[in-house]
Amino acid sequence: MRAVLHKDRVKVRIVRSDRKGRPEGRVVEIIERSSQPIIGRLLQESGVWLVAPEDKRYGQDVLIPKGATSVAKVGQVVVVELVEPPALFGQPVGRIKEVLGEVDDAGMEIEIAVRKYSVPHEFSEACVALARTLPDKVRPQDCENRIDLTDVPLVTIDGEDARDFDDAVYCEPASKGRGKSAVKGWRLLVAIADVSHYVQTGSAIDVDAYDRATSVYFPRRVIPMLPEKLSNGLCSLNPEVERLCMVCDMFITSEGEVDAYQFYPAVMWSHARFTYTEVAAILGNTRGPEAAKRKDRVDDLLNLHGVYQALLKSRLKRGAVDFDTTETQIVCDENGRIEKIVPRTRNVAHRLIEEAMLAANVCSADFIAQSKHPGLFRVHEGPTPEKQEILRNYLKATGIGMTISDDPSPGEFQAIAEATKDRPDAQQIHSMLLRSMQQAIYTPANSGHFGLAYGAYTHFTSPIRRYPDLLVHRVIKSILGKTRYQLPALPTPGEAHAKLSRRLEKGLAARVGEPGQKPKKVSAEGMAWQAAGLHCSANERRADEASRDVEAWLKCKYMKEHLGEEYSGVVTAATSFGVFVTLDALYVEGLVHITELGGEYFRFDEARQELRGERTGARYAIGTRVRIQVSRVDLDGRRIDFRLVQEGEGLIGRAMVEKGAQRESKARAAPGGRGDAPIDARSASFKAESRKRVANKPGRTSKAQDKSSASPKKAARKRR
Repeated sequence: MRAVLHKDRVKVRIVRSDRKGRPEGRVVEIIERSSQPIIGRLLQESGVWLVAPEDKRYGQDVLIPKGATSVAKVGQVVVVELVEPPALFGQPVGRIKEVLGEVDDAGMEIEIAVRKYSVPHEFSEACVALARTLPDKVRPQDCENRIDLTDVPLVTIDGEDARDFDDAVYCEPASKGRGKSAVKGWRLLVAIADVSHYVQTGSAIDVDAYDRATSVYFPRRVIPMLPEKLSNGLCSLNPEVERLCMVCDMFITSEGEVDAYQFYPAVMWSHARFTYTEVAAILGNTRGPEAAKRKDRVDDLLNLHGVYQALLKSRLKRGAVDFDTTETQIVCDENGRIEKIVPRTRNVAHRLIEEAMLAANVCSADFIAQSKHPGLFRVHEGPTPEKQEILRNYLKATGIGMTISDDPSPGEFQAIAEATKDRPDAQQIHSMLLRSMQQAIYTPANSGHFGLAYGAYTHFTSPIRRYPDLLVHRVIKSILGKTRYQLPALPTPGEAHAKLSRRLEKGLAARVGEPGQKPKKVSAEGMAWQAAGLHCSANERRADEASRDVEAWLKCKYMKEHLGEEYSGVVTAATSFGVFVTLDALYVEGLVHITELGGEYFRFDEARQELRGERTGARYAIGTRVRIQVSRVDLDGRRIDFRLVQEGEGLIGRAMVEKGAQRESKARAAPGGRGDAPIDARSASFKAESRKRVANKPGRTSKAQDKSSASPKKAARKRR
């Protein structure tokens, strides 16, 4: 392994299996070296320049020759390009390609993340030049062959910090038919920014948008999919200006069923820009101060609430999954440091817009499917047989008295969630239900959306920030114009898409009727759409990982100021090496290692998802409330370690518990010790990594320093 680095492609020979039956191998050939640059901090030791990678998966420092340090200074964060790969008896050698700045510079964590995950963050010169040629406002020629909706009071409803507005909505009471047979309901208009009018297929802007595939959201910064002139200007449905849009015009019955719909290009004029908080306040009190400021729009909002209640009936009837989960928002100061972490509450306005967007997305999927035109669907398949079995065992072990069938429906999951919502372990149960499901992907092969209980579903409502939505708009336009949309020549999906590709292949094979029968041969056009789906799905994952990485760094930086302090929290995950705890007040997650749980032997129960002490019977499962102390923060590893605090326990008591746990751990590891200990090789390496420090390196902490920082007394003295 000394001759390879993270992301190298290698050929491996399996040589043996360990005692748990896991295969172990040997690298026999290096097939391809990764071309991705390495980000790290420049250090100097005994006259030798080297870069310590920020991503610890690289495992080796990179040597930098004296003439290849550029203008970088010791301790700065740099981007390194490898000149020589590692060898069995030699470290990798590189040259500094870019200097990012000091590690404490505001926004440095974002600069690191975009390079670490290869997120495109600079538009090409051709893209910028083309964006400059676009008009600043809607021109008369742009409005040709469009429905004029400027007199319809469409409004946007978004968050307080939103800068681009994808969608606008309007609703009014309506009826279909005449006399006694008339069906009463609602006419709902969902107008979406017409990005496809300005971003032509194969243009420089389109190439950059496809490369990004999605906007990436960080605290205080967004890396947009489109240039700012489009995303915040020409395509954004800003109030009181003309904008081009694609409209999904629906008739929805009082029972929430979409009885009819049509799509058409239009020109609109947003009559107001609302926030979710403002709409919720108006709906909560139509005679309050917020309603008085917007009295012209109150009736329109009440109509929107009426169609929302109808759509909610339909949601409940079809049994769509709806778990209550807590999302958090990081509030930063001017320097980019966390000021506080607050829960993101979903009010009636959030749900109202969500249901309207779901209705438009379903109509889009149905329109594409009915026309038999290829396109990208948003597919969410049900749980795999393996995950079903784990969930059944868990439900049985916890004595819920309900289970899922061999071919479960989303209604079964929702029924379990509804039946257990008042139990003290409701959060634990809902978490297990959520974990049993697969991630949604983009694919031209429609197999429905399990979680939302739709037979066909796609994304139509956010073309400013998602490339699949832009493709859906183009397909709908081509169907309306009785033409066929052709994808431009797209790059072949790389190794990053291999996992998703295998999953798609398995899904196709599973849908084949006869055993041994091969799936139908996919045409070149079908392969192109599949490649586009893989690319968009993989880049969606990349954006999520980059965002989570930045949030984890900020939380670690925040918790470094709270070392030694005690908090109450709840267990959110149990593993063989410990439990993860989320703090009540701060919404930050950290690990309580198994050796910090007490001086006894703990066994991991996979069925119940809990750790149980053999001597005392102490249980730590998802939902268990605990009190912890912040013992250690590892910025480089993005990890926070907690220590369990017993009621009335002092420092001496904690030390005795820790020593007892260490003695028991050593006894198990010794010859003749317990062979069935749940702390396997991965657990041991995790513990070792969480305690490891490199002494006397700039910006790193020695073992002595680490102990002092972990001590509550010394930490408190340091703060004073």
